Amino acid sequence: MTVDTLTNQARLHNASVETRHLSLALQGGGAHGAFTWGVLDRLLEDERLVFDGISATSAGAMNATVMVYGYQQGGRAGARAALDNFWRRIAHAQAQTPFQATWWDRLTGNHALDNSPAFLWLDFVTRVLSPYQLNPTNWNPLRDVLTASVDFEAMRRAKLPIQLFLCATNVRSGKVKVFGESELSADAVMASGCLPLLFKAVEIDGEAYWDGGYMGNPAIFPLIYRCGSPDIMVVHVNPIMREALPVTAGEILNRINEISFNSSLMREMRAISFVTRLIDDGEVEMDRLKRLHIHAISAEERMRDFSVLSKFNADWDFLLDLKEVGRAHADAWLKENFDQIGRRSTVDINKAYL
Repeated sequence: MTVDTLTNQARLHNASVETRHLSLALQGGGAHGAFTWGVLDRLLEDERLVFDGISATSAGAMNATVMVYGYQQGGRAGARAALDNFWRRIAHAQAQTPFQATWWDRLTGNHALDNSPAFLWLDFVTRVLSPYQLNPTNWNPLRDVLTASVDFEAMRRAKLPIQLFLCATNVRSGKVKVFGESELSADAVMASGCLPLLFKAVEIDGEAYWDGGYMGNPAIFPLIYRCGSPDIMVVHVNPIMREALPVTAGEILNRINEISFNSSLMREMRAISFVTRLIDDGEVEMDRLKRLHIHAISAEERMRDFSVLSKFNADWDFLLDLKEVGRAHADAWLKENFDQIGRRSTVDINKAYL
């Protein structure tokens, strides 16, 4: 059977499937991005879903870039395989370090960061010494993993099957920078995930960039302005709510990061809520403003149990566990909410974000 025959059969099959359009908004969160991997793996498995665009930050930007590249090269199966290979490479990169040390260990020479004193020591060092002193060669294993997983020249040669928006923070202006299809590069992805206490700012065209989580984790507005679908699925990695009061230095720092990395998303959700209310109250006409349907997949009950250090844990078993959690939550969401795509929001914006 020829490739053309298989392609035609796939087209006939897809034509008979009821499809719903959806855009994705992927948060960052280090190794916790393996949860997002699982979510994407399950969503890609469902041929009823058509993805219009993805806005993503940090680990989310890496997931998004790898997924779109794989989709461009081999459709849904290609996207799933590309994501699997990417996360395997991450685990392999960690396994190659001495004593299977984490990336934080490699940078600091410390191999006992699982206890609180070591973490406090690391926090102290990264506050006293900048990455220009602590990591003068700007060593970052993720760049090698990324360039081994994605052929950026091949991506740029053909139109992307899914619109891609990568969020970074402009160091000098403090504004969010969204890298689009024409600006796609390994540098753009690395800029989106540049942790300023560990790595030098990524410079692109004379501008310096840090992690996009500070100003857009992820930015929703590109999906509103550039994508046709009114449905946006937010894949959460950072817990919004914590009942327990953080009391240790590590817990406090972790909660500060969670709040700051969720703040830009919550501000955009407030604006979406305001516009939705104007539409519902008849204050504006539907043809003037776009009524959005917001959806969300998260595993806050699991993510709350992880320490901040687990974001740097690339052990394969840990990554696989997070992937399966992501798949399970996406599967449950699809079973309960698929029919609502294109009709209404499945998350209460006011309750969840405001």
